[in-house]
Order: sequence, then structure tokens, then C-alpha cells
Amino acid sequence: MKIEQRRWSEEIGWESQPLEPSQWGETVQLVLIFGDRLLLAREELLNTIKIAYPNAYLLGCSTAGEIYNTQVSDEALVITAIQFERTQIKGTCVNLLDFNNSFAVGEKLAQSLDPDGLVHVFLLSEGIKINGSNLVRGIAQNLPQGVTVTGGLSGDGANFQETSVFWRDRPHSDAVVALGLYGKHLKVGYGSWGGWDPFGPERMVTRSEGNILYKLDGKSALELYKQYLGEFAKELPASGLLFPLSLRIESKDMPVVRTILGVDEAKQSMTFAGDIPEGSTVRLMKANFDRLVDGAIEAAEKSYGVNGSTPPDLAILISCVGRKLVLKQRIEEEVEGVREVMGDKTILTGFYSYGEISPFQEGVRCELHNQTMTITTLREE
Repeated sequence: MKIEQRRWSEEIGWESQPLEPSQWGETVQLVLIFGDRLLLAREELLNTIKIAYPNAYLLGCSTAGEIYNTQVSDEALVITAIQFERTQIKGTCVNLLDFNNSFAVGEKLAQSLDPDGLVHVFLLSEGIKINGSNLVRGIAQNLPQGVTVTGGLSGDGANFQETSVFWRDRPHSDAVVALGLYGKHLKVGYGSWGGWDPFGPERMVTRSEGNILYKLDGKSALELYKQYLGEFAKELPASGLLFPLSLRIESKDMPVVRTILGVDEAKQSMTFAGDIPEGSTVRLMKANFDRLVDGAIEAAEKSYGVNGSTPPDLAILISCVGRKLVLKQRIEEEVEGVREVMGDKTILTGFYSYGEISPFQEGVRCELHNQTMTITTLREE
């Protein structure tokens, strides 16, 4: 696997040197593009990328921050060009507005991928209108046994207004893309971990509809939530990123984290990035700076494990915007922690998201996560 990585910003332009066509560029099969939503729509930038890599799939999304090596930037464009030696790729894109529900979106994506030789699916989705947990369930239940899924929901800074997914030649505002990776020589690792501290009692979800929560223990969920948030309540829904919910459907389940996307004062409801089933239990969580960084390291160790003692060629880091808002100027510490695990030979790329998609670790089902660091590693044997 051969990889080239570049970053563009308004202040500097393309770092190091201009992005120009090369003989190697013609053999690149995939270019990952993560960047500010408005930059993704800049035709002159996109034309430069297309000319440099004329035969590549262009895949990416808008973000709440871009990861370039161990640096985290805003309002930039990070591209990672990949030439696979023994791996084939095939992709498919759908418009979520063409479907009645997010499960059907995932189902269609899975059915559109050629199952022969498929080993992994990398998924990028619109980040606000989608029900991420239903999307993941729809695709995972319709893939061949043993095929894994990782990816994330696109971002829009801390604005939560509009996101986009880039596919082939342009960004799409309502798109979900699945990229299939094929071949027995590809080793894929993955891991996801949080690092938030629970506080307050566990409460039962007594009324909900999909990803909309109405009541906990028979009381208004929004009012209970506001009581815990105190002065932060007036800043909802943005402040909800600092106080996510830990969710367990069954008592034996490992908790997953859910982040608020919106509140409805009239209906006294809260909308989350994934389902909050009736009968499940939830608990409020708060940030612990050191444990957030430790969580990123834990995710790196889990994703590295599949490679044994050999470092991966590429690590795709997808971390939640909530972590970025909490860690602030310390945000690069979580990426630096990943670097320490991976070593200097692994290329790091990625973005800050509105949701992360991955199993917690090898051997367990894929889930939608919020407020985690999720890592996908790739290596060709």
C-alpha cells in the first residue's frame, strides 16, 4: 500500500508544494477527503484533486475538525491518496430521502455491494437527518457473515445545520456511501472507546419513539435532563455534547453513548443520534479529561491488535465533536496518544464527527457510538 497525504488551508494553500499530476497519481484507487463543508464545495480545489488523481474514487465528508498526522485543524481540507497493491474497492451511494427509514438505507447499501470477496465496508453518512443506529443495523444485517463495518456520520463544526458526503465528483447533502474493500490480503483492525464518567442514578426509558426520548421513570426526560445540567440547560442542544447519555438495552450489554441532536420544548422531547428504546436504561455522563485521552489510546490498542507486531499502513480516526469541545486546546493529546500506539510508520487521517460506527472490538456486533474515538486500521500483506 502506497499513501500520500496533503492538507489545504486558506492561509497556506497546499502545504509543502502545489498539488500537481504525477505518474504515481494515475495509479491511486482511492482518495479520502475530509474537510470544512464550504471547502468541499470549492470547485477549483476539487478540480485540482481530480486532475492529480484522475482514476481514483473520491470519498469523504464534511467535518467538525480534520485530523492530519497528529494535528487537528478547522476549516481545512485533508486528502489521503491510497494506492492498493492487492485490494480492490467498489462503492455505492444512495440518497436517504428516497427511503422511508434509515434501516432501509442500510439495507439497500448492503444489497448494492458485490458480496464476492468482500471483507470490509467503510461507511460515511449524512450526519443530522439520519438515524445512525438503524442505518448500522440495516447494513450489518444484510452483509455476508464475517464482513465488518466501520465509519462515521459527517459533521458541520458545532453548528448542526447541514452536512455533506463527498462521492466521486461532488458533495451531496443527503447521501450515504458504502465503500466495499475486497481481497484476502487486506488486514482490517478496528476499535472504539470513550472515557466519560457516569453520574447520577440509572433511569428507565418509559416513553420513546425511535431516536426521540420523551419520558424517564414516567417523568419528562427533558426536565430531568435540565435539572442535571443546571446553568448549561439554557445552551441546549449544543451543551448536550458535554453531557451525553450512557445507554444499555439489556443489563448484560456493554453501554453505548448517545448524544443529543435537538430538543423540542413544546413536546418536551429530545432527539438523539441513535435509538433510545423503551425499557432500556440510561445514565448521564460527564467529561474526564485524562480518561478521554486514555479512551483514544484504548481504541488504538484494540485496532492495532489485529496486526500483531506489524504496524498498519493507515489509521482512519473518527472522533466525536463532543470530545473536541471538551478537550479544547488539549484535543491533539488524544491523537498523539494514538500515534504512540501506532508508531511513526502509520499514516493518520480522519475527522471529528456527529457519530462513530464500529464494533467496540473484534468479535462483537457493530454499533453506532457517540463521544468515542473510533479507529479503523488497514494493512496489506
